[in-house]
Amino acid sequence: MPLRDHFRPPVTLHATWDALHCMWPAEIVRQLRTRLPQGYVAAPTVHPGSQVEVDVAAYEREDAPRLRRPDDGGSPTAVWAPPEPTVAVETEVPDYDEYSVHIYDAERGRRLVAIELVSPGNKDRPEKRNAFVGKCAALLRKGVAVSIVDVVTPRQFNLYAELLRFLGQSDPGLGEPPPHLYAVSCRWRPQEKRRLLQTWSHTLALGQPFPTLPLWLTLQLAVPLDQSYEQACHDLWIA
Repeated sequence: MPLRDHFRPPVTLHATWDALHCMWPAEIVRQLRTRLPQGYVAAPTVHPGSQVEVDVAAYEREDAPRLRRPDDGGSPTAVWAPPEPTVAVETEVPDYDEYSVHIYDAERGRRLVAIELVSPGNKDRPEKRNAFVGKCAALLRKGVAVSIVDVVTPRQFNLYAELLRFLGQSDPGLGEPPPHLYAVSCRWRPQEKRRLLQTWSHTLALGQPFPTLPLWLTLQLAVPLDQSYEQACHDLWIA
């Protein structure tokens, strides 16, 4: 099945982009179940930040000990008064969207691969793009192979290119400007006393098939990520 534009008609008349982003990780996990060697497991993570609110972060238990007041018959308990803040500005905490699949080595309890599906919120503002890039860089630094898949058509940014700039590197094959639809697998593998950054990048194009990405479990062992997009579209009745 060729790549569709999930942000414009006619596809949006049948399913929204977030429906695909919710279905796709589950389909990736379903297919990996038949491909991962024994001892490896995969799990989806879906966290649409713009739709999640924290209602109460702390609460008071009925049986919790209370501060005694002077009229309780006991000695008064001093209440500490903090100083005035050094900064007080009106702002917002950016929402954090996450649509991903993580592959673990179940026997050792170690995460090996993170597959990140880029959402519109990840490409919205500089601070959100920085948060996404910083997360991917931190995973690579921990030895986690990272795959980034971006099918967001309305916003013209390439987070893979921004990740490389963050790491002080570049991909000559991207061109200028870099494509805003792409799929890439990255890993930071040890080589003697240094680390070698390796990437397998593909430019995506509407109407073209989705490429096969390598998901690296070890330095020598990889499994393919290929047909999950087609199956997710099929499950959502997207022709």
